Amino acid sequence: MYAAIVFLPLLGFLIAGAFGWWIGPRPSEIVTTSLSFVSALLSWIVFIQVALGAAPATVSVIGNWFTSGALKADWSLRIDTLTAVMLVVVGTVSSLVHLYSIGYMSDDPSRPRFFAYLSLFTFAMLMLVTADNLVQMFFGWEGVGLLSYLLIGFWYEKPSANAAAIKAFVVNRVGDFGFALGIFLVFTLTNSVGFDQIFAAAPGLANKTVHVFGLDMDAMTITCLLLFMGAMGKSAQFLLHTWLPDAMEGPTPVSALIHAATMVTAGVFMVARLSPLFEQAPAALSFVTIIGATTAFFAATIALVQPDIKKVIAYSTCSQLGYMFVGLGVGGYSLGIFHLFTHAFFKALLFLGAGSVIIAMHHEQDMRNMGGLWRKLPLTFAMMTIGTLALTGFPFTAGYFSKDAIIEAAFASDRTGAYYGFLLTTAAAGLTSFYSWRLVFLTFFGAPRWATASHESAAHDHEAHGHEGHALHPHESPVVMLIPLGVLALGALFAGLVFAHDFIGEGAGEFWKGALFLGPYNHLLEAREDIPGIAKQLPTLLMVLGFLGAVLFYVLVPSIPRRLAQIARPLYELLLNKWYFDELYDLTFVRPAFWLGRLFWKGGDGAIIDRLGPDGVAAWVVDMTGRAVKLQSGYIYHYAFAMLVGLAAVITWYVAWGVR
Repeated sequence: MYAAIVFLPLLGFLIAGAFGWWIGPRPSEIVTTSLSFVSALLSWIVFIQVALGAAPATVSVIGNWFTSGALKADWSLRIDTLTAVMLVVVGTVSSLVHLYSIGYMSDDPSRPRFFAYLSLFTFAMLMLVTADNLVQMFFGWEGVGLLSYLLIGFWYEKPSANAAAIKAFVVNRVGDFGFALGIFLVFTLTNSVGFDQIFAAAPGLANKTVHVFGLDMDAMTITCLLLFMGAMGKSAQFLLHTWLPDAMEGPTPVSALIHAATMVTAGVFMVARLSPLFEQAPAALSFVTIIGATTAFFAATIALVQPDIKKVIAYSTCSQLGYMFVGLGVGGYSLGIFHLFTHAFFKALLFLGAGSVIIAMHHEQDMRNMGGLWRKLPLTFAMMTIGTLALTGFPFTAGYFSKDAIIEAAFASDRTGAYYGFLLTTAAAGLTSFYSWRLVFLTFFGAPRWATASHESAAHDHEAHGHEGHALHPHESPVVMLIPLGVLALGALFAGLVFAHDFIGEGAGEFWKGALFLGPYNHLLEAREDIPGIAKQLPTLLMVLGFLGAVLFYVLVPSIPRRLAQIARPLYELLLNKWYFDELYDLTFVRPAFWLGRLFWKGGDGAIIDRLGPDGVAAWVVDMTGRAVKLQSGYIYHYAFAMLVGLAAVITWYVAWGVR
C-alpha cells in the first residue's frame, strides 16, 4: 500500500506524458486525476492507522540505490506519524487540484502535458516526505524544484512566465547549495545519511567543533544553518523569498499545489524531520526563529498594497511560512507542523477561489478592475470568505488553533529570539486581517469596476492562454471547480477543531510517537496555556482591528487609501515595490553576473581562446593558403624562374656545405 501511494502518481505521469498525444486530453485528465484520488485515499488510510491508530512506524526498503564505501543510500519508504501527516496534505491537495484543473484548464490545448507535470510533481513530493535518508530526500527536493520550473513556465509563450520560472529555479539553487553542503557535513560527522543513524549520533555531537571556511565552528550550528539555508530557498523565507510572488505567472492550480501546500512547505518538513539535529544547535534554532518572524512581518507589509489578487495570497503564503518557522525555532516542532497542516486547507482554498474569480473575469487579476462580484459568484464568495476567516484566525477556525498557538508558544519560550518572534508574529496577525479583508472587499464588494474597465488586458491574457478576448460577463465556475472548494472549506473550518488535541494538545506525545523531537521542551505545549490573558487575546484583538480598518478603508470611506498613499508616498512606493529587493538583487548580483559573463565570453573566450586557438589557427591557415594561391599564377616563365631559383639554391647548398 505504501508503494502504491508514492508510485500511482508516477504511473499517471507516464501514461499522460508518454501517450497523452495519442489518448487525448480527456483520458489524460481522467487517468491522472483518478490515480491521484486513489493515492489520497490510501494516504488517509495510513494516517488513520499510523497517526490515529496503533500501527507502528515502519521503513520499507525498495532496493539499494548505490553504495560507495561508507556511503549507502537506499530507495526506502519511512512511514511514521510525520510522514502520514504529509501524505494527507500532499495527497488531498494534489487530488483536488487535479480535479479543479479539469475545469480551469478546459480550453488549454496542452492539457496532457499539464496533468503529466502535476502528477510527476506529486510523485517527487511524495518521495521527499517518505525518504529515510538525506540523499533520497534531496532527490525529491530537487525533483519538486525541477517540476516547479516546468509548471511555473507552463505557458512558455509568455516571456514573463519564462522569466519567473528561471528566477524560481536559480533562487532555489542558491538555497539548495547550502542544503547540499549541510548533507555533506552530516555525513562527515556521522558517517551516514540514514535518519536512524544520524539521530542516534546527534546527542554525541553537542559541542563538537569542525574546521569550516578557515574557522573552527560548532559542528551542529554550522550544519543546521546550512541545512536551513535550503529551507529558506524552498520555503521562500526572507532574503530568498523573491521567487515566490513571481511564480504566480503559472496557472492558478499550480499556485495552489506548489506554492500553498506542498513544495513551499518542504523546508518546514525538513527542519521538523531533522529536529533531533536542530535540538543540538540552539543558536541555529534562534536564527530560524528570527528569519521566520522577519518573514511573517515583512511579507505581510508588502501584501497590504499589492493590486494583483494572486500576489496578495502569495505574500500571505510567505508570511504564514514564517509563522511555521517561528513555531519550529522555539522548539514547538508539532506547532509548526500543525500550522502546515491547517494552512494547506485554507491557503489552497484561497488560491483556488482566486482562480475561480480569475476565470470569471476572463483572466483579469487586478483587483482594481473587479468589485461587486459577490452577486455574480455567490459560492466562490462564500468559499473565499471561509478561507479568509481561517487565515485571519477567526475563533474556532483552523487558523485560530494553529497560528495563535505559535504566537503563544513564542511568548512562553525562553529561547533566544522567541520574544522577537512573539512581537512580529503578533503584529503580522493584525496586518494579515487587514490585507485579507482588503482582498475580499476589493474583489466582491463596491461598484462593479469591471463593467467600465478596459478589456484590452483581458483580451491580451486570453490570447496568451489560448483564448479569444471578449466582453466581461462574470459567472460562477463549473461544478468540477466548486467541489474542491467545498472540500477545502471543510478543512479550513474544522481541521483545527478536530485535530488540535492530537497535534498540540494532551495527546501529542501519543500521536507523534517519536516522529518529532519533543524532549525536555515538551512542556512548551503546556506552558503556552499559562501565559497572561492579554498575550492570548492580543492576536484576536488585532485581527478584529485589522478587519475594522479594512471595512473603513474599502467599504465606508474608500477614498482613504488613495489619500493615504499620496501623503505617505515614499512608504507606499516601498511596499508596492516589495521593499526594492528585486532592484537591489539586480544591482548587486544580476548585473555583475552578466558583466562577468560577458567579460569571460567576449574577453576570455572570444578575444583570447578563440583568437589564439581555433579561430586564430583557422585564420592563419586561410592567410597562408591565400598567399600560396598567389604563387600559382599560370605563367610558364614564373614557374621556370622558380625552378631556376630552386636549382641555384640546391647548387649553392651543395657547393657550400655538401662537399667537404
